[in-house]
Amino acid sequence: MSMGSKPEVFHSDDITSEYLEETLPGRPVDLKCLRGASYNQGQRHPQPYDHFNNNYLNSNELPNSSSTAYSSSTPPFKLTSQQDLNFNNLPNVAPTSGLERAATNNSKIEPHLYTRWQKIRHAFREPFAEFLGTMILVMFGDGVVAQKVLSKGEAGNYTTIALSWATAVFLGYTVSAGISGAHLNPGVTLSSAVFRKFPWRKVPGYVFAQTFGGYIGGLLVYATYVQSINEFEGGVGIRTVGGETSSAGLFCTFSQPYLSTGGQVVSELVSSALLQLGIFAMTDPYNNPLGQSFPFGLFLLIYGIGSSFGYQTGYAINLARDFAPRLAAATVGGYGSDLFTAGNYYFWVPLVIPLIGCLLGGLIYDVLIYQGHDSPLNRADFGMHEQSEHIRQFKLKDMKPDFNVEAHAQKEGGPGFVGNIV
Repeated sequence: MSMGSKPEVFHSDDITSEYLEETLPGRPVDLKCLRGASYNQGQRHPQPYDHFNNNYLNSNELPNSSSTAYSSSTPPFKLTSQQDLNFNNLPNVAPTSGLERAATNNSKIEPHLYTRWQKIRHAFREPFAEFLGTMILVMFGDGVVAQKVLSKGEAGNYTTIALSWATAVFLGYTVSAGISGAHLNPGVTLSSAVFRKFPWRKVPGYVFAQTFGGYIGGLLVYATYVQSINEFEGGVGIRTVGGETSSAGLFCTFSQPYLSTGGQVVSELVSSALLQLGIFAMTDPYNNPLGQSFPFGLFLLIYGIGSSFGYQTGYAINLARDFAPRLAAATVGGYGSDLFTAGNYYFWVPLVIPLIGCLLGGLIYDVLIYQGHDSPLNRADFGMHEQSEHIRQFKLKDMKPDFNVEAHAQKEGGPGFVGNIV
């Protein structure tokens, strides 16, 4: 390009991977950063690409029209010729909160900072987020139980337990929501895969990360309170399951002794179903989504479940919150297999039932309320949108006063043929 010539200008859609490789060899450029366009008052804009969730940001995830980056006066994203193309021209997406991400003007991609660990962290960012969020959840939750039990009620009560578990979920969500969506619960992950098109290939990684996070969280609580546990139990190394001086309840739940297996199942089933139903309701774009207030709604949901349904079984509602620290206490804490045999092998109830309960809660909400096509109940391949060959759809001529719907239906379809006028 000569000094006096006008620089070649082209839109982002004209960029090819071969061109970028030739211009920026060896640099980690994602072509999807530059492709696609969103429209705002007829103006062509680049559609930002969310590296963290591997998809384009929707219009409702972008800043409002007063934003500098996405106002209607912003010109189309253009690049000059090869000589003028440099790395700082490329748009970048940076996380702004746990609920949404937006592009920022001052974001720069610096390839010299793209280290080996950054590549590993980026590849496993979602499991890492689920691990850390669940670990924090268990630490705050089991920590408040430990403080209440070991102080014999002087440093806590059931109200503080319910509030602290709600706080634990809130903090776990805050840590991981912007990266992984903060499921923090295998039941929530499973329901998201069944009812919200969450990729099935990610489910095993999420569940493992959540369980491992709960395990490490249980170990950290044990390490923090081990001396107080020794004092409470009556000596170093003494560990009991059941009884007034038992500290096993710090790490996992146990049902009331009079409760039958059926009662245990119903208690956990109802609690976990309410959890999933509430989550779907608060995130339903067709209903009344809470948006940035969702973490506070989640706080109230957990507190409400604990205050209303926690007495009988301790409202585990999450195998990563119960089974994982239970396993930590059994393997490292010295409680042994008694944690699994106690209460007529009660451990399987908070292990299995929350999965079923979350599926039930999601099913109830989608059957009665949800309108989105990401639910299998609202997709044609599930059969909900297919017209039955035995049902005649309502037509305008049915509005005539002298028109007999039933007679006309039988004329068209034979005896027993009915008309659908809904």
